[in-house]
Amino acid sequence: MNLSFGYNTNGFAHHKLDEALQIIADCGYAGVALTLDNYHCNPFTSEPADLTRLGQLLDKLHLRVVIETGARYLLNPGKKHYPTLVSSEGRQIRVEFLRRAIDIAAELNAECVSFWSGALEEHIPEHQSWDWLVTGCLQIAEHAKRRGVQIAFEPEPGMLVDDMAKFEVLKKHITSARFGLTLDIGHAFCTETAPFRQVYGKFSGLIRNIHLEDIRNRKHEHLMFGEGDLDFPAILRVLTENKYNGLINVELSRDSHRAPEVAKRSIEFLQSVCKKIALPSATR
Repeated sequence: MNLSFGYNTNGFAHHKLDEALQIIADCGYAGVALTLDNYHCNPFTSEPADLTRLGQLLDKLHLRVVIETGARYLLNPGKKHYPTLVSSEGRQIRVEFLRRAIDIAAELNAECVSFWSGALEEHIPEHQSWDWLVTGCLQIAEHAKRRGVQIAFEPEPGMLVDDMAKFEVLKKHITSARFGLTLDIGHAFCTETAPFRQVYGKFSGLIRNIHLEDIRNRKHEHLMFGEGDLDFPAILRVLTENKYNGLINVELSRDSHRAPEVAKRSIEFLQSVCKKIALPSATR
């Protein structure tokens, strides 16, 4: 079974989207994690014709796609990742953004829409934040059902839902079959004590999307492959043995200043690991 690698466009913040997609395709990636942002398919300004052209380009480049919603300043130019689903103000702005992301995913035949909770605000009781999160997720899941789109929730260190145990709690409230999991393998390395094989096995039926980067000393800082502690041969074996067929998306958002170089080095690293352990990797 082939593993399919993609690259997140949040690592191409200084490129036009069509140029970034061309570079990603030329590197040999099988897909792209498209982070909707101010200049990358902005969901508040993109017209139907823009989405048609984008869909045609993705088809031409033979790129699979998932939609990512982690733009830093799209919703508020002065405050990173704000508002969120657990903000004391503006939560409906985030919900509307996610609804539009789902609509774009439907138009592009994307495999899922990935999103997260947001950080707990000071002076807000945790139970109140959980109520807001569940309410927002239910609204989003209902829209995803209407549009026939999968959504994938990502536990993120530093946020209200920061680990797999809290994801389990959330999933008990969101029973929709459309509600799955984005597994960031570096995040799991930071937050989980169980071996990766065990973590993956427990949640394999819910995983719709994977993020991949290197991590050192369990510190939440996305590093270039080979600069941290992750055992990539073991990780890729687990994904292959479990027949994971979604995209495995490289997420190196802080490397936009050297995006073409990092994208090329990343796919070369991952393909070399696949070759070393005799695993096929999908290319265009």
